Amino acid sequence: MTTRRTFLIIAGAAAGVTGCRSPRRPATVAVPDRLIAETAAGLVVLEGSRIRALGTRAAASPDGTFVYVADERTLDGWAPQVVSGDGTACALRLKDSPKGSLMVARGSDRRRYDVPSTVQPDAFTSDNTGLFVLEWLPPEDPERYRVRLMDLTTGALQPLLTRAKVPVPPGAEEEMRGVGRQAVLSGDRKVLYTLYTHQPGHRHTRDLVAGRASGAHSFVHVLHLEQRWAYCLDLPHPFGEGPAESHAIAVDPAGGRLAVVDVTSGKLAYARTESLTIERVDPVPAATGPAALALAGTRAYVGTGTTVTVLDGTSRTRLTTPSPVRGLGLNSDASLLYLGGTDEIRWCDAVSGEPRNRTPVPGLGHLRHVVVHPGT
Repeated sequence: MTTRRTFLIIAGAAAGVTGCRSPRRPATVAVPDRLIAETAAGLVVLEGSRIRALGTRAAASPDGTFVYVADERTLDGWAPQVVSGDGTACALRLKDSPKGSLMVARGSDRRRYDVPSTVQPDAFTSDNTGLFVLEWLPPEDPERYRVRLMDLTTGALQPLLTRAKVPVPPGAEEEMRGVGRQAVLSGDRKVLYTLYTHQPGHRHTRDLVAGRASGAHSFVHVLHLEQRWAYCLDLPHPFGEGPAESHAIAVDPAGGRLAVVDVTSGKLAYARTESLTIERVDPVPAATGPAALALAGTRAYVGTGTTVTVLDGTSRTRLTTPSPVRGLGLNSDASLLYLGGTDEIRWCDAVSGEPRNRTPVPGLGHLRHVVVHPGT
């Protein structure tokens, strides 16, 4: 049986389990929101005046609201990979298993599936009866993959639906070769937007059905977790031509927009989430290196190097940071902007840019989430 002694489950302000191996330690200052960050030693959670180191056997839900950590004593060799949006289900992989065993824990139920090692969990359906997976092909020498749906009752893999909510025809499933994937969740937790770049030889389902070439170098894979359909939103040239790390994606939780930036080409593309069409492409300062992006209302924050460019309509403001930006995030009312940096996280007023405070995070690799649903 899966119990709270099997997992440490963090949700909201209350979190704990007897025998947890990851001690809490005080932060230098109290952090106003709950943050999740990647470090050299694995995931960490910052909340108030506490920092909790979770290690490498931890996984967060797509928006960071829930985090699962496996207890080594009861789940030897198993590591959480994917957490459902409501925090009630978790998919785990058995490390170093030639058969690629997969386990799904839902409440007190725990079921093991014998799947090829080339099948990797990606996201749960909204009702947690299905698991979207990446199936790598060919099995003997994987170099491309397709997104499929695993029925958690039967364990069978099947194609997704099209945007018209009909099954993908045989032979028309998209096979992807992209790199630099980054995913963000819609505000209602129903849609997962994943950015793909560099797609040599990729053809969308709609192009395969129509018998035409697509020629896409970058697109956003839109996965509806409730209705179980997928759609690819193509990004215009030159998106996808530059390094994958120079691209970033963000979604406005309330405004019905998503944005993708490519700092190498100095382009920022906006799209409507309802119509899934590109709305416009704006110029941003061109740069090299990793990109970060946050979006709220009319404001977009583009981070690269030691600069954050704030775009709000026709106005443009530049904020300078003491170290290269390693992730950006906004709190629930978009009043605070959090910035990952070298061994620390800083936050400032999201409108004026006035610095507020900072706290050290040794070995910080990336600020992953500013949790905006902490009470659920």
